[in-house]
Amino acid sequence: MPEGDNVWQAATRMHAALAGKRLAQTDFRVPSFATLDLAGWTILDVVSRGKHLLHRLSPPEDADPSAGSAPLSIHSHLKMEGSWQVYGAGERWRKPAHTARVVLRTEDGTSAVGFSLGVLEVIPTAEEQTVVGHLGPDLLGADWNPALAEANLRAQPDRPIGLALLDQRNLAGIGNIYRNEVCFLARVHPATPVSEVRDLTGLVAMAQRLLEVNRNRGSRNTTGGFGPRGNSWVYGRAGQPCRRCHTRIQHGVLGEGGVSERDIYFCPRCQPPPQH
Repeated sequence: MPEGDNVWQAATRMHAALAGKRLAQTDFRVPSFATLDLAGWTILDVVSRGKHLLHRLSPPEDADPSAGSAPLSIHSHLKMEGSWQVYGAGERWRKPAHTARVVLRTEDGTSAVGFSLGVLEVIPTAEEQTVVGHLGPDLLGADWNPALAEANLRAQPDRPIGLALLDQRNLAGIGNIYRNEVCFLARVHPATPVSEVRDLTGLVAMAQRLLEVNRNRGSRNTTGGFGPRGNSWVYGRAGQPCRRCHTRIQHGVLGEGGVSERDIYFCPRCQPPPQH
């Protein structure tokens, strides 16, 4: 399940492998861009914005200006199952070929392949704000602003904190795993209204800190210990003892009006449900 740290890692990995290189071949396996050929274009950089990825490209030097060859960005979103992988020349893909949605191959044979992408489109770089401008401050980005993130959350005081944290318009990068782990560490039940969270400032700081410490890890760990199977406090641990108080971890779902319900995990003792 990709979250902000996974997307940051993917962008960093691809930037290191592709930036400054010219494309020898592109293969877009989605109907809208199936005929698009960006051979000769140069990858300037690869960046993440919350859970979104942007490959920024410049046109060939000999491109015809009348053809409208302005810089382009390949915009993708991993959604629930997507991933980007980098391969050396002749290296065998580690995922089924039929799940590939785009292949970018540089002149030295390096390839970046996007598998099972939830969103894939090519837009003018000047119009990136149309696809990421709605996002709140990025927990792993240069624009991170904890005060703005907190103000965004407080703007809907009656909304459950567990839903507000997943709303990328408030702060960008938190997915369901971090949502559950942050709520546990803050001793807050996910259904608690934002206005009733005693230390929202601390909760926001903790969320950023968790993503920060995990962005360079090969395997996500929010606990800092408990051995190879102790990588989470509550997420995915329904029925197991709380690592703090040994009460059984409970599982439920949380959504708005039955829409977009997502799994929640919590300790009923450390995170008592709201009483109303």
